[in-house]
Amino acid sequence: MNATQTGLLAGLVLGAAGAIGGFSAFLIALLVGLIGLIIGRVLDGELDISGVLGRGKDR
Repeated sequence: MNATQTGLLAGLVLGAAGAIGGFSAFLIALLVGLIGLIIGRVLDGELDISGVLGRGKDR
């Protein structure tokens, strides 16, 4: 299991545990899972966010 999968799984589990019940819990779990997925992709090196953080290579 790579960091992307681990991040997605952790985000989904934490989101579901933090907000059990109804449609709002689904949306919270989806949002937290998406955040976990993005963090996992950054850790895997599949997503470069240096431009967003202002640490571009052209500086």
